[in-house]
Amino acid sequence: MIVIVMGVTGVGKTTVGQLLAAKTGWPLYDADAYHSPANVEKMHAGIPLTDDDRWPWLDRLNALLREAESQGESAILACSALKQRYRERLEQGLQSPRWVYLKGDIELIRSRLQQRKGHYMNPALLQSQFDALEPPGEALIVDVGDDPAAIAQRVLASLEV
Repeated sequence: MIVIVMGVTGVGKTTVGQLLAAKTGWPLYDADAYHSPANVEKMHAGIPLTDDDRWPWLDRLNALLREAESQGESAILACSALKQRYRERLEQGLQSPRWVYLKGDIELIRSRLQQRKGHYMNPALLQSQFDALEPPGEALIVDVGDDPAAIAQRVLASLEV
């Protein structure tokens, strides 16, 4: 099973992904680790990425997921995947990936970003992320106001794993 945990910066994709990985034993791929140095520099400087910046990144992530699936393995990906065309690019060639949309209001997420240390994503980009967000139609939607462990339990129950 391929599970993709998506949402804007600061919703807890990596945290929830880590909890899911710990419970299932599946590998977690954090999409942030696959950005090019140029993309990281742009985001650090507060410059939103363009689609042209994102395509090679999304293709790398898709290749990771296809490789896992071709080996009969399950995997979890934590990735913003804000637009439908990005989600389509990520799931190309995959057999029914399961989408988990971590949803939160902008004030909650902004307060989390103000407390986060050591991440390259400039908090000034939060509004652009909400502006770009196209909520998925086919996804488990989970409000992030709850404790991350409770969120992970809800996801696991929904996935029936």
